[in-house]
Amino acid sequence: MKLTVRDIFKLKAEEVFSIFSDVFKIKLSFSGRFIETCAILNAKSGKCPSDCKFCAQSKESKANIKTYPLLSEKEMYDAAVSMLSKGVDRFSFVCSGIKPTKEEIKRIGDVAERIKADFPSAKLCASLGQLDREALIYLKESGIDRYHHNLETSKEFYPYVSSVQKWEDRYGTVARAKEIGFSVCSGGIFGLGESSEDILSLLSSLKELEVDSIPLNFLYPIKGTKFEYNNFLTPLKVLRIIFGIRIFFPNTVIRICGGREYNLGELQSFAVAVVDGLMVGNYLTTKGRVLKDDAMLIRDLGLVSGLKNLA
Repeated sequence: MKLTVRDIFKLKAEEVFSIFSDVFKIKLSFSGRFIETCAILNAKSGKCPSDCKFCAQSKESKANIKTYPLLSEKEMYDAAVSMLSKGVDRFSFVCSGIKPTKEEIKRIGDVAERIKADFPSAKLCASLGQLDREALIYLKESGIDRYHHNLETSKEFYPYVSSVQKWEDRYGTVARAKEIGFSVCSGGIFGLGESSEDILSLLSSLKELEVDSIPLNFLYPIKGTKFEYNNFLTPLKVLRIIFGIRIFFPNTVIRICGGREYNLGELQSFAVAVVDGLMVGNYLTTKGRVLKDDAMLIRDLGLVSGLKNLA
């Protein structure tokens, strides 16, 4: 495909659909007809000391969400087993905050060890913030094979999103996890007010880091957050972003995560068809689709997943 990412961002509606077949072929060439599904657990919610303007869990947010400390080992284990037993390929433990305590890390590690003992083929992920080398090594030895930490947006735009955390620290965490030997999942959230150049800058950083999986999130403006009135996305704009990233990363796992239902609407199938992974179930503070609907969407597209017959 000769189009650049910049070209795709400028395409008219009819031109977006005209390149769908070419973008779909990139997906088929890389991952075939398989769609890897992943699910997350909001294992610790709210009261984050950071000030990310899009996040309902930030200390600055006035959003009406549930807040609670780290769940018990049983709660985390049961949540993981519930999703894995339905055929979800990956399960991830997510904690609010910049960095968990040693006790919290150990509890998650203990749960991971138990899951791997009972389900040896389970694929486990963690998204716990900015961890040091010692904590990352411990989690890896516990059975977690992938670490997730988003850059969120470009280095240039990040100061407009958060003043508590530094973009360089996020980059360093991803690099450290990669160096230790984790499969790394890192991407961003779109629709914050960033420019096309910011998106290109983010993609260049992800390419430098040689990440294994790129999660694409699209802003769901939550009442009570600083970005509750940000409304920069349309279904077509989201498609342009996804198509552009697909051609920029033809040999990297691209997965669609938060905000897909809200932002893609009736165009969701065009997006799912060209990626390699899909987050299913609920998100951190918002509801997602029921599993059987996503299983049907994947089947209707002529694609396959590990999801069991949930009808």
